[in-house]
Amino acid sequence: MKWLRKKRVLLLLFLSFIVLIFFNSKWLVLFYPIYYKDEIRHHAAVNHIDPFMVAAIIRVETNYKANQESSKGALGVMQIMPDTAKWVISKAGLPDVSLESLKQEPDKNIQIGSWYLKSLYDQFEGNEIAVIAAYNAGPTKVKSWIKSGKWDGRLETSKDIPFGETRHYVQRVAHYYEQYQDLYKEF
Repeated sequence: MKWLRKKRVLLLLFLSFIVLIFFNSKWLVLFYPIYYKDEIRHHAAVNHIDPFMVAAIIRVETNYKANQESSKGALGVMQIMPDTAKWVISKAGLPDVSLESLKQEPDKNIQIGSWYLKSLYDQFEGNEIAVIAAYNAGPTKVKSWIKSGKWDGRLETSKDIPFGETRHYVQRVAHYYEQYQDLYKEF
């Protein structure tokens, strides 16, 4: 009997500890860290976009791992396609940024990615969910989905996004964006 009582007490203590961890948001920060805060804060401010959105995209794209290159050729922490990077470098007037630095240097990558996000916000008139979809699938595809009525650009109807990868991407980025806003309150 004593042995069974000890097990129950230990189980109760363990469950109490788990409940404390998951209901205390200070502990949740361990599960939702944000790296490169200074770089994200700076480039988001320069481009007048929400730093939590940049952080959520980085979390989904690479989980903050630098020097990444996807099988499709996307580069760095924000997984920017080389053609998109060249276009941004030209439009933003950033001659000191190379494709190699884009892969190797998170600051340069976040600079290009943040500028590109701002251009997407402008194209989609601030519709965050359409911006997330366009970051993944490209603005031309997202505009065609919205224009044809396949998708209306809202999170609630993200199940209607024709590409499964983009549908899942939008849902994941929106989830991390919400978690970051709830946990960190300010950037």
